[in-house]
Amino acid sequence: MERIRYLASQKAAVIFTKSSCCMCHSIKALFYDLGASPAIHELDQDENGREMELALRGLGCNPTVPCVFIGGQFVGSTKDVISHHVDGSLKQLLINAKAIWF
Repeated sequence: MERIRYLASQKAAVIFTKSSCCMCHSIKALFYDLGASPAIHELDQDENGREMELALRGLGCNPTVPCVFIGGQFVGSTKDVISHHVDGSLKQLLINAKAIWF
């Protein structure tokens, strides 16, 4: 869990993903479309990926990927991110964390 918190705090927007996950690809594309350049951590390509995945599940991220942190704070998985995007708060979260500028 400490590694997750450390990685999540290193950049304004952080996404934990798996390289073969289509929803992960969609969330990354959404962030890029909004002008953010998130840190991407591919769990299936990290030697500690399985342990990190279990830690993400412990945070309540189910399914475990994609798992998004903005400003070091846990935002959630796909449905949470999409909900924030639909209600307009995702962009404001990214602005507040200085992941994008407007």
